Amino acid sequence: MARNRPDSSGFCLLPPSASVILPMATRSKSSQRWLKEHFSDPYVKKAQAEGLRSRAAYKLEELVERDRLLKPGMVVVDLGAAPGGWSQWVRQSMGDSGRVVALDILEMPSLAGVDFIHGDFREDEVLAQLEAMLNGHAVDLVLSDMAPNMSGVDAVDLPRAMHLAELAMEFADRHLRPGGAFLIKLFQGVGFDDYVRALRKRYTRVVIRKPAASRKRSTEVYALAQGRLPASAG
Repeated sequence: MARNRPDSSGFCLLPPSASVILPMATRSKSSQRWLKEHFSDPYVKKAQAEGLRSRAAYKLEELVERDRLLKPGMVVVDLGAAPGGWSQWVRQSMGDSGRVVALDILEMPSLAGVDFIHGDFREDEVLAQLEAMLNGHAVDLVLSDMAPNMSGVDAVDLPRAMHLAELAMEFADRHLRPGGAFLIKLFQGVGFDDYVRALRKRYTRVVIRKPAASRKRSTEVYALAQGRLPASAG
């Protein structure tokens, strides 16, 4: 059998029918460490045992209960909702009352009692769907646990994360009722202080929280902004 020869780039050319299974050793040490940590994580195990879609639900649970964010009958919008852990927890906590609308550019399996819009919340068509679902009702709480796909390079990851955070703040500016609340995941680093200052111009109370379910080494924190002012100062 003829051997596969490297092409000009130095990579080995394989026939289309060939398949390659990479050994565990080829995985980076960081990815192996993450997998090991993930599957031994007590919050992951708890979420699996309780039928929740993600461990992130326990971050939200602590944040909501500490500041008593949820009340019966509220209208809640969850940005970047997939896989649905936050929306699932909110719906279970509010029972049959209120409205939960989840938005994401990724597909998300349906959840009982949660309205899901598949698309980019910056697009007019998606916003039109949201407004039709709300049927004139103002939004009481905007949630955002969005994060970009992390590369591990802060100079790349932080600007991407901050861009998503700015989009979420703009969404809250347009759709959140006066007096409403906005809860968002942020990453500490370049742009963080400016973002928090911008929130303080828009809301009467802004606090920074790091729930117990957040991994210690992560720079993620959650900004809770309450009491939206009638007009955003921007």
